[in-house]
Amino acid sequence: MARDSQAALVALNRFGFGARGGASGDLINAASDPRGFVKAELARPSGVLLEAPGLQSTQQLGQAVFAYQDQVKQAREAAKAAASTEAPAQAPADQKPALRRNLSLNAAATEVAGQMADARPADNAAKPETMQPNMAAPQPAKPAPQPLNVIQKTFRAEALARLQRATLATCGFTERLVVFWSNHFCISAGKGELARIWAGAFEREAIRPHVLGRFADMLKAVEQHPAMLFFLDNQQSLGPDSRAGQNRKRGLNENLAREIMELHTLGVGGGYTQADVTSLARIITGWTFAGRQGQLGAPGSFVFNTNAHQPGPQMLLGRTYEPTGLAQGEAALADIARHPSTANFIATKFVRHFVADEPPPALVARLRDVFIKTDGDLKALATALVDSDEAWKAPLTKMRSPYDFLVASGRLLARVPEDPGAYLNNLNLLGQPLWSPAGPNGFPDTNAAWAAPEGMKLRLDIAAQMGARLGNNIDPLDLLEFAAADAASIDTRKAIERAESRQQALALLLMSPEMQRR
Repeated sequence: MARDSQAALVALNRFGFGARGGASGDLINAASDPRGFVKAELARPSGVLLEAPGLQSTQQLGQAVFAYQDQVKQAREAAKAAASTEAPAQAPADQKPALRRNLSLNAAATEVAGQMADARPADNAAKPETMQPNMAAPQPAKPAPQPLNVIQKTFRAEALARLQRATLATCGFTERLVVFWSNHFCISAGKGELARIWAGAFEREAIRPHVLGRFADMLKAVEQHPAMLFFLDNQQSLGPDSRAGQNRKRGLNENLAREIMELHTLGVGGGYTQADVTSLARIITGWTFAGRQGQLGAPGSFVFNTNAHQPGPQMLLGRTYEPTGLAQGEAALADIARHPSTANFIATKFVRHFVADEPPPALVARLRDVFIKTDGDLKALATALVDSDEAWKAPLTKMRSPYDFLVASGRLLARVPEDPGAYLNNLNLLGQPLWSPAGPNGFPDTNAAWAAPEGMKLRLDIAAQMGARLGNNIDPLDLLEFAAADAASIDTRKAIERAESRQQALALLLMSPEMQRR
């Protein structure tokens, strides 16, 4: 049973989010057929899709945020007009300060409601949950209507749907794949209001449908998604010789082209030059999204703006792409997706995420060959990983990311989140704010990033809080059986048995290698 329990622990921790508590029987089920337990989720492609009441499309959310911004603007203008027309010049001198305070209440209300419009990346990345308006101050007069903060409401709804799916999944392998690819093709909700309201929809629309599909299809969906175009400023990129470029005296923005080659496909040292980056930037000029006026299409939808597209053929990676408009860029992406450097870059990153910081070269080579032979079939890539001996023999030394740790803890405690607030706050505290990495390279995926002393201290604080809140009603030794059974180390079992209280024992369990490593 010890060997089976160890394989079950690998199945649940390395490939999933850990065992669920309660009557799930996850560890027992995994022990009977560890590889089959993990691969079972790959047989249900539709299970990767995420639909929940109230979640809207990118186009609908674009229209909603434009309407919200209009409401905020109107409220500010109304408050400004009221302040200028209602200020009585004859007010006694001793009443003027109070009068000014009263008249400024409406303006203050709309200013607070419009804070999201500032969208400073540093503020949003550090404290996305602090941006909710608080209008509890007493009002001596009826204030102007406050626009609903649809941006924050949407972000929280998307976060809750994602957290609930991860908590309830049997193994969680496909959800881990979603997290991997979403971080690989990351955007940051700290970019601004559009990025924040689109973050969840971007993952649902551009990532999830292709997690068990073809890499080339995911690449196209990602690079044409309004959230990515906004995040990397491609809507500002104009072909120098295009009609718009000549009229506005503005040219290329290479952000998206550079990250496509450096971070999304070929990787650093993948055989491209700066000239290739510039050429790809020209090829994808005109890739944008319709704005609030809807002149090019439905507001918030992807559009190809011919007037902004650089005319003429382009040379990229030794191949000439004829001037075929939108199809020119799509053909370039399809070829980059099949490039040998892309296969090697993806295979290396895939193995580093799931197996070890130093990816076993033989396993990387095997997955690279699978990627090439199957034309980027990501289900085949995931299957080859699970079928490999290296993925099962490598010790569980990878540190769980903050997101993995919080989800694994919620699963073991059998607590399905009903509000995302605690998760979002703890993710901010631990340095992994949801959908908000500091840069386009996403969150790091190595032990050095997450095993630092300060980070571990913060995890201990969170584990202690969970223990204090829930420990009275939970037997930590029972939870250890759910989490690892006889695969648990003697040291972990002794530490829990010797704890001074159930609260302390639960905190020790949550901080044990069985819960922190994958």
